[in-house]
Amino acid sequence: MTSAAEPAQPRPAAPRPGGTPAPPDGPPTASYRLQLQPGFTLRDATAAVPYLAALGVSHLHLSPLLEAVPGSTHGYDTVDHTRISEQLGGEPALRALAAAAHAHGLRLIADVVPNHMAVPVPERLNRPLWQVLRDGPDSPYARWFDIDWTAQPGPTDAPGRGRVLLPLLGDRLGAVLDQLTVDGAVLRYHRHELPLRPGTEDLPLPELLGRQWYRLAWWRLARTELNYRRFFTVNELIALRVEDPVVFAATHAVLLGLHADGVLDGFRIDHPDGLADPRGYLRRLAAATGRAAETTGGAAGASGATGGAYIVVEKILTGEERLPEDWPVAGTTGYDALRRIDGLLTDPAGARRLAGAYESFLRGGPVREPSADPHPAAAAARRGRADMTGPHGELAAEVERLVRTALRIGAAEPAHADHAPWQLRASLGRLLTGYPAYRPYARPGEAPPAVSREQLRAALDGSTDPTDRLVAALALGELGRGADHDDFCVRFAQTAAAVAAKGVEDTAFYRWNALPGLNEVGGEPSRPGLSPAEFHDWCRRQERDWPHGMTVLSTHDTKRSADARARLAVLAERPEASAAEAAAWSAAAGPAAPGLDRDADWLLWHTLVAAWPITPDRLVAALLKAVREAKLHTSWTEPDPPYERALEGRARAVHDDAGLLARIEGTVHALAPYARANTLAAALLHLTVPGVPDLYQGSEEPLYTLVDPDNRGLVDLGALAVRLTDSATPRPGDLAREKLHLTATALHLRRSRPLGPYRPLTAVGPAADHLAAFARGEDAVTAVTRLPYGLERAGGWWDTALELPAGGPWTDELTLRDFPAGPVAVAELLATLPVALLTRRG
Repeated sequence: MTSAAEPAQPRPAAPRPGGTPAPPDGPPTASYRLQLQPGFTLRDATAAVPYLAALGVSHLHLSPLLEAVPGSTHGYDTVDHTRISEQLGGEPALRALAAAAHAHGLRLIADVVPNHMAVPVPERLNRPLWQVLRDGPDSPYARWFDIDWTAQPGPTDAPGRGRVLLPLLGDRLGAVLDQLTVDGAVLRYHRHELPLRPGTEDLPLPELLGRQWYRLAWWRLARTELNYRRFFTVNELIALRVEDPVVFAATHAVLLGLHADGVLDGFRIDHPDGLADPRGYLRRLAAATGRAAETTGGAAGASGATGGAYIVVEKILTGEERLPEDWPVAGTTGYDALRRIDGLLTDPAGARRLAGAYESFLRGGPVREPSADPHPAAAAARRGRADMTGPHGELAAEVERLVRTALRIGAAEPAHADHAPWQLRASLGRLLTGYPAYRPYARPGEAPPAVSREQLRAALDGSTDPTDRLVAALALGELGRGADHDDFCVRFAQTAAAVAAKGVEDTAFYRWNALPGLNEVGGEPSRPGLSPAEFHDWCRRQERDWPHGMTVLSTHDTKRSADARARLAVLAERPEASAAEAAAWSAAAGPAAPGLDRDADWLLWHTLVAAWPITPDRLVAALLKAVREAKLHTSWTEPDPPYERALEGRARAVHDDAGLLARIEGTVHALAPYARANTLAAALLHLTVPGVPDLYQGSEEPLYTLVDPDNRGLVDLGALAVRLTDSATPRPGDLAREKLHLTATALHLRRSRPLGPYRPLTAVGPAADHLAAFARGEDAVTAVTRLPYGLERAGGWWDTALELPAGGPWTDELTLRDFPAGPVAVAELLATLPVALLTRRG
C-alpha cells in the first residue's frame, strides 16, 4: 500500500483563478494507468492524485472497477455488475477519488470488461450464473451467458433441454463421488458450492447429479466438450451475450450512471474482438454516453464537440490492418504505436543476423539469416494457430460448436448437405490457421467488408475444396439468414480472435525467441525494424485518422516493459557479440540437465539481461510461464515436472555462480549507454507522436518488469512523488532522474498547449539515419537518437546537422539550452542527452 506525498507542482497546467488546474475539455492530453487491487485501492489512488497532477497527466486510467473475485489483482474476473468493488473501497471511495481528481484538474477513465464474467469459487459469488445453474434455460439470466444448450444432453427428466458442462473436478466423476456432499440446497465439492435444482435435494447422489442443469466433469474434458464460450481458453471466465440489449443494460448500468454523474469521463474497452458484434456494441455504448448515433470514429468521433465519453478499444491490429472506420471510438489502446516506436529503435539488418545466430545457437552449424518465406517466426505463428484447432487443441470445443452448427445447416438445406464432420473440422482448421488477422467483421444481414473478404481469400490460399468454400461463405454470412447461419458467422469471428490470441501471442511468441523484445502484443517478429520514413508515414496516418487514440509502451499485458525491450534492442545492433556471449554463458554454466533444450538457455540469458537486476524467484516465475505457454516440453495442463525442475535448477544456479553473475552484470553495464538512449528516445517519442500517451504505473522511471503477474505489482507512488520535486536537477548517470524529468516536462508541454500538425524533419550528414526528428506545429520539435551502438561504431555524429524551423530561438526544455533557428550540429544539440524536446520562445 502506498501513500503519496504532495510535492510542489512543477509547471502547473492551465491554472484556474483559484489556483487549481482546469479539468481537461475534450480528449485527454495524457493518461496514467493504475492497477487497482487489494494492496492498492481507490483510497490509495486518491492519495496519489497530487503527485499524478504534478506529473502532468490529464486523466487517471483505472483498471476494472466492478466487483471481482476476492483478492483479484487485475479485476477482469467480474462477479457483480451492480456495484463498484468493495475490496477496492466501493462507490464512495470512487466518488471521493473523482472529487480529488477534479480538484486537481484530472478526470477518470475506467477499463470495461464487456466480454465475460468469472466462474468463481465459490460459485455463489456470481449470482446470475448461480441462478442459471439452478434453474437452467428457464432462468431469466440464461440469456446472459453464451451457452450452447444443444451440446450436452439435459437432465434425465428433460434430456432435450441441455445443460452446462462444468469441468471443475480433479479427476473423473467416479473417482471423486465420495468428495461430493449435499448441504441443504447446495452441492459441495471442496471449495466449490453449486446450487441444487429445487426438489432434488433429497435424491440419492447419482440420481441427484443426473437431474441438475449442469454436468460436473473432469477438468480435462473442457478442451473438447465445453459448451460455454470462454475468454480465450480460460474455463474460469464465461462469456457474456452483451449483444442482447437487456444484458448490455444490466451489465453497464452502474458504469453509465457514473458517467452521467460526471465521475467517469471515458472507457477503455477490453477485448472487443471477443464480442458478437463489436460495432453494434460500441455504437450502443457511445449512444448511452450521449454521442450522436451517426457519429463515426477517428477525428470526428473523438472531438469534444460530438459529446459522449472518450472511448478506446483494446484492438490488436495485425500487419497493416486498419481499425474499422465505422467504430465510434477515439482509437485503439495503442499496441500499434508500441510496435512502430520499438521498430524505429530496432536495427533490421542486425535483427536478421541475430535471428540467424539464434538458429545456429539452437542447432549448431553456420550462421544463416532466416528465410523470408516462410520466416521461422511466421511459421511458428502458423503452427501455434494450428495447434489450437486440432482434435486435441485448446480450442477444439469452439471448433466443435461450429461443426455442429454447420451440420444443422446442411441437414436443413440440401444445397449445403453432405459435408462430413471430419471435413468441416479440417476446413475450419485450415481457415482459422491461415486467417491473417484477428477476425473478420462480417455482420449477418450486411454485405461483408471488402477487407474481410480479402482476408478469407488469403486464408483459403486458392483452395477449391467445396467444404473450404462452404465454411468461408458461412463465415462471411453470404448464404442467407437464419438462426444457425447468423450463429456461424458470429461464432467463426469470435473463434478466429481466440485462435489468433492464443496461437500467436500466447504460444508462438514463446516458441521463437531470437529477439524476445519483438514478441510483444501486436508484434511482428518476422518483420523487425522500421525505417524513419515508414515511422513518419504511420504517424501522419495516425494523426489523420485517429488523432486521439491511445499510444502505449508498457501495459499490464506486455511481456516485457519498454525499458527491458530497450536493452534487448541493443543486442540487435551487435548480433555476433550477443550470440557469442550467450554461448559463453551456457558453457560457463556447464552442461544442462538431460532434456533441457538450448532454447531454454537462450531465453534464460535474454531474460536476465532484460530485467537485470532480478531475483531468482522472479526469474524462475517468468521462465516457467514462458515454457508452459510454449507447450513444447511442458504446459499448464500437461506439466512435465522433471523438465520444469531442470529449468528452475539451471536458473537458480546462475545466482549461485559469482563469476557468471559478474559476467552478466558486466554485459548489462556495457549495454547501459545504448539502452539509456533507447529508453529516453522511446519515452519522448511516446509522449510527442500523434495520439494520447497512456503511461503505465511506475514507467515514468526505468521499469524492468516481465510478463504478468510480474508487471502488475505495487508501485510506490509516494517515493516517486518525492523524487519528482528535484527531478529537474541534473545528475549525470542517473537514468531514473533523466526519465522522470523528461516525462514530466513533455506531459506539462502537452497540457499547456495543443501539439500542432505532425511534420517530419530530416537531418543531413553521414549519421542522418541515426536521428529521428519531427515538428509538432510551429513551436515544438522532437529529436531522438536511434541505433546508438551503430552510431558510436561509425564515429559519432560527425558534421550531421538538423535544420530547426525558422523563427527561433529554440530552447531544449530538457536541458534549457538555447539554439538558433537554421542548421544545428546534432552533436551539439544532443551533447547532454541523446534526445531533445525543443520549443520556440515568444
